[in-house]
Amino acid sequence: MTKAEKLLLGITAVFLCVLAGLYVYDTRSAGEEDTVAVTTEAEVPQEDLTPDFTPLDLNTATAAELTELPGIGEKLAERIVAYREANGPFTSVEEIMEVDGIGEGKFADLEGRITVN
Repeated sequence: MTKAEKLLLGITAVFLCVLAGLYVYDTRSAGEEDTVAVTTEAEVPQEDLTPDFTPLDLNTATAAELTELPGIGEKLAERIVAYREANGPFTSVEEIMEVDGIGEGKFADLEGRITVN
């Protein structure tokens, strides 16, 4: 091996060591970067967040129509219809909470999506 080859081999080794050091430095500092969270105070009207729809009338809706409401499956829709048939028409939307399986949380999801006429 000549002096020139030894010199080139040494320079290559130093270059690779520097690259390895930069790689390690970069990967360690990547997890320590400062992140900035941006918050806004803008109010978005509810009608801009939800698509246009007509509230579903609890007194005329079929079980199939009721299943289109959030959180209402086939069984719960059948219980709503059965409650209506056993107790007569709903007099208020809050009365739906009398149906087994509909509590305050589910009612909150349905609010604005149901009506009684």
